[in-house]
Amino acid sequence: MLGVFSSAIVSPPDELVAAGCRTPSPKVTADALVKRFLETNSSAVSMQIGDHVQFAYSHHKESALQPRSFAVKDEIFCLFEGALDNLGSLKQQYGLAKSANEVILVIEAYKALRDRAPYPANHVVGHLIGSFAFIVFDKSTSSLFVASDQFGKVPLYWGITADGYVAFADNAELLKGACGKSLASFPQGCFFSTAVGELRSFENPKNKITAVPAKEEEIWGATFKVEGPAVLAATE
Repeated sequence: MLGVFSSAIVSPPDELVAAGCRTPSPKVTADALVKRFLETNSSAVSMQIGDHVQFAYSHHKESALQPRSFAVKDEIFCLFEGALDNLGSLKQQYGLAKSANEVILVIEAYKALRDRAPYPANHVVGHLIGSFAFIVFDKSTSSLFVASDQFGKVPLYWGITADGYVAFADNAELLKGACGKSLASFPQGCFFSTAVGELRSFENPKNKITAVPAKEEEIWGATFKVEGPAVLAATE
């Protein structure tokens, strides 16, 4: 799966900008990145959302245990990869039909977060148990929400393209060819929200997240780490 967002939606992380400047490397534009995705993934689907966002996904080479899915509802677009172990109980909690899948559940959870402010974002994501990574874009508010599970079971990466777009994908090689050293693994157990304005741990929301510059030989420009002792956030 792939999501690319212009600077009108999200400002590129300073650490990834610095990494790309420290070690210049070839990059391509966001449009070229999406084109490359479509060329290398059979039966891929892409969509332009307004002037500043593109989504693309494919079921090519997906895991049977961690399928990819897409849905849009009330101008909320969501790409989801993985499976939730507690999907049944969450569907009851949010009053969803038995036929609802993970991507619909995430859209409803995001709507609850958006419409019941100041409902803490870490509570919403902290209730999700299983393997997952997802990208949510709310067109009505031009807001982005991205998250990865506590153990990083579903790979997720982010980087900066040649024209300054922030890209998220489950394929490191795809982003490496487009973002050069302005690339990092998205930290497990964390979420990034443009409404909150920063990257946070949903397990330890009060702990600061720092970016450690990577060594020259690594493909990453930086590694994001949650500081301090692990204190599981209350999610009840």
